[in-house]
Amino acid sequence: MSVTSAEPLTDLPAAARGELARAVDRLEHASLAAQLASLAGQPVEVLKARLPTAFQAALDTAVRRALSAAMEAALKTDPARTPIPVASNWFHRGMAAASGAAGGAFGLPGTLVELPVSTALLLRQVAAVAAENGEDLSKPEAAAECLKVFALGGRDARDDAAETGYFAVRIALAEALKGATTRGLVGVALPGFLGAIAARFGGPVALKLSAQAVPLIGAAAGAAVNLAFLEHFRGVAEAHFTVRRLERTHGAALVKRAYEQLAETRDARFNA
Repeated sequence: MSVTSAEPLTDLPAAARGELARAVDRLEHASLAAQLASLAGQPVEVLKARLPTAFQAALDTAVRRALSAAMEAALKTDPARTPIPVASNWFHRGMAAASGAAGGAFGLPGTLVELPVSTALLLRQVAAVAAENGEDLSKPEAAAECLKVFALGGRDARDDAAETGYFAVRIALAEALKGATTRGLVGVALPGFLGAIAARFGGPVALKLSAQAVPLIGAAAGAAVNLAFLEHFRGVAEAHFTVRRLERTHGAALVKRAYEQLAETRDARFNA
């Protein structure tokens, strides 16, 4: 049963409620599609139709391979213990822009080749955000939570909220993980779980490929598209791991109840 806006959130401290409200804004109202459409100068519907049929057929396999390769490359080391010569967010921004520029310069084939690299950079930054919020990246469960960000950040706000709400997606992904072994990262990436992530991450990737396929968009826009990707998934990661940190501190049931009320209140305000 959903929580009505009449129920006060007196059990959740004001500071935590403020953090949770910002997480709700990010997790329930994603804007990545609009950003990519703006960068390409074309509506989302046009971008979706632009991707050649041959690439659409190969996209699912490409996304699964990119996620698997990214997991192996990005989560083997703890970003909290690995020195980076510049601030983490700027390091990842620079690397993402460079890989996007390289991919965009060679059109769709180059972008497909570049996809595992940019995905690994995304996952590396997600892992850094997880560590900042107290996650133990040596545990397979933390690696799974990092991968979940790709599914959470791939939701379309225009879809049925009952099917795509934040907690609904978390439950679905938890079901996909049932039966996983706990022996390192390979045990986490069961085919069903990775497939569930890829199914949702494939939407944003398709828009990324479509945006970079626009004539004359080239290397500069390829870099811009990758930066938009980076900022979007970093924001989703910050929101997701904020929720998990608040759950550890205040209890999962209370945080879920507060989250649902905040989401309902925000929706009612915008739909008024």
